[in-house]
Amino acid sequence: PRISVTHDKHDKHKTWFLHISNVQEEDKGRYMCQINTVTAKTQFGYLHVVVPPNIDDSLSSSDVIVREGSNVTLKCRATGSPLPAVKWKRDDNSKIAINKSLSVPDWDGESVEISKISRLDMGAYLCIASNGVPPTVSKRIKVSVDFPPMLWIPHQLVGVPLNFNVTLECFTEAHPTSLNYWTREDGHMIHDSRKYRTESTVGMPIYKTHMRLHIYYIQQTDYGTYKCVAKNPRGETDGTIRLYISNPPTTSPGPPTTEAQDFWVNSAGRNNDSLPGLHHHGGNGPGGGTGQNGQHHPNSYSVHVVDKNSNLNEIDRSEQNSKVIYWATNSNGSSRAAHNLLSSVAASTVLLLASLVKYTAH
Repeated sequence: PRISVTHDKHDKHKTWFLHISNVQEEDKGRYMCQINTVTAKTQFGYLHVVVPPNIDDSLSSSDVIVREGSNVTLKCRATGSPLPAVKWKRDDNSKIAINKSLSVPDWDGESVEISKISRLDMGAYLCIASNGVPPTVSKRIKVSVDFPPMLWIPHQLVGVPLNFNVTLECFTEAHPTSLNYWTREDGHMIHDSRKYRTESTVGMPIYKTHMRLHIYYIQQTDYGTYKCVAKNPRGETDGTIRLYISNPPTTSPGPPTTEAQDFWVNSAGRNNDSLPGLHHHGGNGPGGGTGQNGQHHPNSYSVHVVDKNSNLNEIDRSEQNSKVIYWATNSNGSSRAAHNLLSSVAASTVLLLASLVKYTAH
């Protein structure tokens, strides 16, 4: 039997033993030993049973998908003896944003509520239960935050001379991941060819994407408006970039050189050797003399204007005057767009970019 009583007949002290095998939590409590003499004598003992923590999945949250701006409550029910303490942490050790004014490295309690959740709160959350009895246990809950696409265009007006190459750029944020593509002003989708090459690079966090459109050997028919488009189940949006003709850069005669020159210009048009911006390639370098499918391009004028101070997660910053941000139309038909680009500033920026390139195109 699981519970039994024994004693040693040869023990002059006549000691009796209570044996409990395979101890269960319900075995805890008060036990009494009684000697039936003329005056009964009793002795009491108390059995403490400790149980390691266990997380009850049926009473705890599983992976969730929520809309940005909604409130989310994550629950984690743990059992054990003594009763376990529950602590919440983010899997990447970043802070938990309880609300706009409170962010904490961890949170105590069986539940944690996040008010007006944002894309920055997306990721895995760990509920950790411990009661001093090993082992400590945890449950990983993945929180996905859905939102319609948003576009950010670092340079909306781009001037390039005939017979040069150019690269147009768009940055997107969307979850689920958006379908991204480029079109001309007539709506026709652009596909990879000897004229065009498209590429998309997923960033960190994974809801960010960097779109590029490479256009080779610019001809008169290539000038005009280009659109970068992003769409997902939550909505869609697009942004425009206008490509216009500019004069080729000129310079006074100088000593011959076989090396391509790189010029770096920030979004305000200032020459800065430490900022990624304007790339000018002469000869057969990457994006330079030899293009898609081995096509020869004598000149390359790739515009990559990037503002180091930009941050898509602080999209409303008013000082980003050389950028245009597009929000997707949501399911209610509402949309918002921040057009903070001054055309005259952008145009002069592009002209200044051209003036900074110091070589003669061949």
